[in-house]
Amino acid sequence: MPTVFIVEDDVKIRNELKRLLEKYGYTCVSSDDFAHMPEIIIRENPQLILLDINLPVYDGYHICREIRRQSEIPIIIVTSRDSEVDELMSMNLGADDFITKPYNTQILLARISSVLKRVYYSDPPSVLSHRGVELDLSKGVARCQNKEVELSKNEHRILLLLMRNKEHIISREELMNDLWQSEEFVDDNTLTVNINRLRRKLEEIGVHDYLITKRGQGYMV
Repeated sequence: MPTVFIVEDDVKIRNELKRLLEKYGYTCVSSDDFAHMPEIIIRENPQLILLDINLPVYDGYHICREIRRQSEIPIIIVTSRDSEVDELMSMNLGADDFITKPYNTQILLARISSVLKRVYYSDPPSVLSHRGVELDLSKGVARCQNKEVELSKNEHRILLLLMRNKEHIISREELMNDLWQSEEFVDDNTLTVNINRLRRKLEEIGVHDYLITKRGQGYMV
């Protein structure tokens, strides 16, 4: 089940939320280090954040803004502040929903479920785009401007994993696990061959230096 990070300074409310969500199968995490909350949340990498506005050190608006600068983790504001200005500001800062206290627990659960379904379980896009390169998932081709090239199964999976994690380094081990599920059956040189073939195919459509090698770490786009 998804992990929910609860940002709430009222210990009683936080524990009530934790018991409620765990009863319905969610994993809950939280922290009392409000001075470093955005960094802690990013490190924990939850699937959803429940965020109060009235907090010590930094308010929920600041935390929401800082999270949105680094991540698209869905955020539901749960607060006693019920003005339209508060709701509008929350949405403008990137919150996915806004619920006022006191709340009906079943409505809260329904909102959580709705946000998670919308973010994680909607139909995936058929085309991924990054830095001018398109990967057509249904046709197995890469495109740049008006040119396209057909990819092999392995080339397609390599480019797919890198584009889904764009601007993040993916290790050789992660790539091999994704391609063959178990790296023990794979010659390390085989991955290098596939990477080089993918690079050459991208060059055929005018894309150079798209796959970046991070020596000793892996690859990224």
